[in-house]
Amino acid sequence: MVGIYGLGGIGKTTLARAIYNHIANQFECKCFLANVREHCATMEGLVKMQKILLFKMLGDMKFYIGEVNEGISIIKHRLCRKKALLVLDDVDKLEQLQNLVGQRNWFGSDSKIIITTRDKRLLTAHKIDSMYQMEELNDQEALELFCWNALKRSEPDAGYEEISMSAICYGKNLPLVLEIIGSDLFRKGIDE
Repeated sequence: MVGIYGLGGIGKTTLARAIYNHIANQFECKCFLANVREHCATMEGLVKMQKILLFKMLGDMKFYIGEVNEGISIIKHRLCRKKALLVLDDVDKLEQLQNLVGQRNWFGSDSKIIITTRDKRLLTAHKIDSMYQMEELNDQEALELFCWNALKRSEPDAGYEEISMSAICYGKNLPLVLEIIGSDLFRKGIDE
């Protein structure tokens, strides 16, 4: 189990998706569960996520999950011998980890579980094997990302330096914010 943690919008999901896409073909079954926090706001949501996890991993719906403990039992029984790749994106509660990935023996040997969260304490509490803290972009990286989205080049055009730096300052070097602002400013003049 690997945890990726850091501020919202810093690129945790993008990194997890890139890793998933790069190694997915090495696994017998795989699943990328996006927006776990949003989907698990209720206990019914947690059961729904268990069902989605099992469907994506196994490709069938020949099981009934009436409540969370039934889902745990099915996950453990059906996946304990499978080499699985699972990403849980945007986890915000320990119960989500406990009920979706539980312990390492829920999945076969050589399985990989990647968890993204804003809260490092969740990863520590669940005894995650390895943790990676996403860092903010430095000013040069932020400028380049903004420019690729706003200008479709790696650096600002003449006359756009000051406005580009203002956008970076406003976006606080967070990739998601810089991408949104840059995309919104694409093909717009300085006045706009």
